[in-house]
Amino acid sequence: MNSGPTAERVHETLRKRIMTRAYRPGDRLDPAVLAAPLASSVTPVRDALHLLTGEGLVETRTSGGFHIPGLDEPALRDLYDWSTELLALAIRAWPRTRAPAPMPVVLADQPIADRTSEIFLAVARRSANGEHPRAVDRLNARLHATRSVEPHVLDGVEEELAAIGLAAASGERDGLRRLSTAYHRRRRRAAAAIVRTVYRFD
Repeated sequence: MNSGPTAERVHETLRKRIMTRAYRPGDRLDPAVLAAPLASSVTPVRDALHLLTGEGLVETRTSGGFHIPGLDEPALRDLYDWSTELLALAIRAWPRTRAPAPMPVVLADQPIADRTSEIFLAVARRSANGEHPRAVDRLNARLHATRSVEPHVLDGVEEELAAIGLAAASGERDGLRRLSTAYHRRRRRAAAAIVRTVYRFD
């Protein structure tokens, strides 16, 4: 029996749940327990969890089973550093021979984590290197939970994101790089408080 379509559906459902903090860092994801609520058998759930492990959203442990990765300050700082570097690479790879592609319409009533993901992914999609948007998309998923709590820790996140969006829309490479660096540096300094907030909020 081919579990492909079911595994894809289960994968998307679990991915969304993880990104929206339906599970807490460290929670165990038991395929046998998840199968019935997901209207699936165990095999597609296990297949989906293996895919999510490859994306960094789930981890396997030597003690056995699938878990939501724990989050600590050094790991979060590494993710912010990687995001800084990845966006800089994407901006550097923007073609100079044509006008920048239009930015997506980002609605103000969207959650800030969704808007951030859309803007950063649009920046990466302008790159001549097709690996950049794929890498940013995966990184967006891994940072989604932390981005959703950042307004509880940092002031001015709306204005900060709006400035990044304007710089990206104008194709202003140097300004966008500076804003991206400042954006990530500020979060890197607040990493400990952001981690505490992720664990505190349901």
